[in-house]
Amino acid sequence: MPITVAALRETAAGERRVAITPEMAKKLRGKGLRVLLERDAGRAAGFPDSVYAEAEFADAALVLAQADVLACVLPPADTVFAGLREGSVVVGQLRPYGAAERIAALAARKLTAFSLELLPRTTRAQAMDVLSSQAAVAGYRAMLIAAEASPKFFPMLTTAAGTIRPSKVLVIGAGVAGLQAIATARRLGAQIEGYDVRPETREQVESLGAKFLDLGVSAAGSGGYARELSAEERAAQQQALADHLKSFDVVVSTAAVPGRPAPKILSAAMVEGMKPGALVVDLAAESGGNCELTRPGERVEQGGVVILGPLNLPAGAPLHASEMYARNVFNFVELLVRDGELKPDFDDELVAKSCLSHAGETRFAG
Repeated sequence: MPITVAALRETAAGERRVAITPEMAKKLRGKGLRVLLERDAGRAAGFPDSVYAEAEFADAALVLAQADVLACVLPPADTVFAGLREGSVVVGQLRPYGAAERIAALAARKLTAFSLELLPRTTRAQAMDVLSSQAAVAGYRAMLIAAEASPKFFPMLTTAAGTIRPSKVLVIGAGVAGLQAIATARRLGAQIEGYDVRPETREQVESLGAKFLDLGVSAAGSGGYARELSAEERAAQQQALADHLKSFDVVVSTAAVPGRPAPKILSAAMVEGMKPGALVVDLAAESGGNCELTRPGERVEQGGVVILGPLNLPAGAPLHASEMYARNVFNFVELLVRDGELKPDFDDELVAKSCLSHAGETRFAG
């Protein structure tokens, strides 16, 4: 019997993505694998069952009973784990940090689970890097939200009523999300600057046509992330940033490190110093926010400045986000299959470092 790769309809609030798209179903079938989906699994993402030419459909209970590999976007309920056969594999964004109970439940069911957020940030892992693919979607959507919520036009407009100057936009954090936000702001015609404590990002920011905001503080770290600033460095950074913020109409903050609370970059005092009508879109809201005033999922107004803390932005562009995510999943599943059988190679660092549980044992502390 061929290996069955399956996916359910996502049930998290507001989640519209799907882990297997029609394109990836075709590729999986081309590898000799069977694709089994819950009915309407992809409908919310723009993929009705009728466009899945290479997949079979069943109700959720039967999908779980027959699944050898269950692909998911976000962690499913524990009841889903209970419906899988022992020895089955779960692949997806399993949010492993602070999830000891979930990991224990996976181990108790003797399920092998791989959390794609834990993949090493190496060249070889790029094709399956869900953090990068979904961050690109989030950065794009964050800037669209900013353009919609701002009381000002982004581009310069010359009209019969006079010339309107372009909005000044600052993007904090020049990772994947930040760079995509910068590129989107440029397309919308804003006057854009980017800031990051990692000096090596200057070239990337400038390559997108933005100005790099240099505050004189460097925090280059390992693995592509910034190191934590010392108290003196943080004080210098915050004073310099506070001085610059007064001139910006829109600030989009994207600074986050997986598994840790988002660094607090924008203090309440900084926000109070911004011009009335200014806008902050805090992309790090899910992990606490880069702004002290951010409330996840809410709109806050302080002294005429609006702070937005949007959640799960990739779910707002579900079709393309799903296509990118499903390609990541497909590329990872290829690592698990050899000679038509499920044979994860735990000598492969991509497999080993992303594993949460295997053969009844936990492999990640959470």
